[in-house]
Amino acid sequence: AAHKPKVYRVMLPVLDLMQTLPTFVYLIPVLTLFGLGNAPGLIVTIIFVIPTAVRLTHLGVVSVPKSIVEAGEAFGATKSQLLWKVELPSALPTIMAGLTQSIMLSLSMVVFAALIGAGGLGTEINRALGSRRIDLGLEAGLAIVVLAIVLDRMTRIAVGGKK
Repeated sequence: AAHKPKVYRVMLPVLDLMQTLPTFVYLIPVLTLFGLGNAPGLIVTIIFVIPTAVRLTHLGVVSVPKSIVEAGEAFGATKSQLLWKVELPSALPTIMAGLTQSIMLSLSMVVFAALIGAGGLGTEINRALGSRRIDLGLEAGLAIVVLAIVLDRMTRIAVGGKK
C-alpha cells in the first residue's frame, strides 16, 4: 500500500472504521460466527490492533528518504529488492513502534477478551471486580503491566535496540 496510493486510499476508511467502532459492535458478528472462547477473543483483538500496525508500517515505508531509495536503484536493485533490502530496514524503527503499540493494545484487550470466555489474566481481573477484591485486581493488573514491560524489552532486544 505504501507504493500504491490508490490502495491505501481504499484501505484508509476500512482502517478508520476498525479503529473507531466500539469493540462491542464488531463483537456481535464474531460471537455469532464463533461462539464464546479463545477464537472470538483473538479475532476481536486482531481487529483492534491491525489499524495501528498497518498505519505505522505505511508511515515507516513512505518516510524512507528518497536519496536512500535512489541509491538502491543506482545499484540496480529491483522493486522487490528495494522493498526488502532498502525500504523495510530503513523503516524498521517505525515498524517496531507499530509492533510495540500493537502488543500494548493487545494487552489492553485481555479483560475484554475474558468477558467472552478467552480466559487468562483478564479473567482474574473480572473475578476481582465481581468479588470486590482489590488485592486480586491489583495483582492481575500488575502482572499485565509486568508482561507489557517484558514484551517491550524483548522487542527492543530483538531488533538490536537498548537492552
